[in-house]
Amino acid sequence: MRVGLLGLGRIGVFHAATLAGLADELVVSDVDRSRAEEVAARFSATVGDPFEADAVVIATPTSTHAEALERACELGVPAFCEKPAAPTVEETLRVAETVERTGAVVHIGFQRRFDAGYLAARDALRSGDLGVLHRVHLMTADPAPPPAGYIPLSGGIFRDCHIHDFDILRWVTGREVDTVYATGANRGEQYFAEAGDVDTSAAILTMDDGTLATLQGSRYNGAGYDVRMELAGTRGAWAAGLGGRTPLRSAEGFAPDGDPWPDFQARFEEAYVAEMTAFLEAARGERESPCTVRDALAALYVAEAADLSRRTDRPVRVVEVTK
Repeated sequence: MRVGLLGLGRIGVFHAATLAGLADELVVSDVDRSRAEEVAARFSATVGDPFEADAVVIATPTSTHAEALERACELGVPAFCEKPAAPTVEETLRVAETVERTGAVVHIGFQRRFDAGYLAARDALRSGDLGVLHRVHLMTADPAPPPAGYIPLSGGIFRDCHIHDFDILRWVTGREVDTVYATGANRGEQYFAEAGDVDTSAAILTMDDGTLATLQGSRYNGAGYDVRMELAGTRGAWAAGLGGRTPLRSAEGFAPDGDPWPDFQARFEEAYVAEMTAFLEAARGERESPCTVRDALAALYVAEAADLSRRTDRPVRVVEVTK
């Protein structure tokens, strides 16, 4: 299978390494021609038009996602796109309508759906092993903040970072978020506040069946990259992401037995491979898209509600941002 890769920044090069082992031929492209040639030589790929391949992987900046996805749809090329599908609700709705009109195969990148721990947690809940779900806790904490120039373009911590939590909450529980009450603080560099963002976050989410979920986040988790999900029900409790490399110690003696996770690429390396494998299967018509634009839109709605709640200091129903 001939696969095109558009965009060769940090995540693009990461995908190139994965695709080099999955595709029969890899075609790469970047606005920086010399970078494209360098990456092509590194992974035995060719430089060319990725939209002329059998499938295309879009790893360009967020502001370009909608245009690239719509081009792929109109050309009939199956497309994988890193989250988000588009930077705004309006653009995401437009992309969703284009996908549905053309019947194109589109997969939005939410790699936690392909992580073994989250899969096991979902199975435990769906099988009844946890009983009736009463509470969920979500954690996403980066070891160090992104560069100052990235923050004003990121959409804020809830859209940029916690959108993964919102997606996996929906996917694992099978429920929708009804209400969000979010807050945040700035405890580090001033450039977060200057961009209207926060570096520390928290939220309470009420699901449509009344289940409560709590969320915490940080751009300054110096111990390492910490991403977890905990579910507790009437018959049992389950944690995804709690293991030998989780950057967490307890007073009772629990401690990592390996180096803490340094970043999301290392933590989710196997999940990224499984995700890209699933996309190529969908591109070949062997399965449905495992994460549609409508899924991405649902997670974005929750992120929009969380950001509005933080800015207005009040609970926000998700329906408020879908009108």
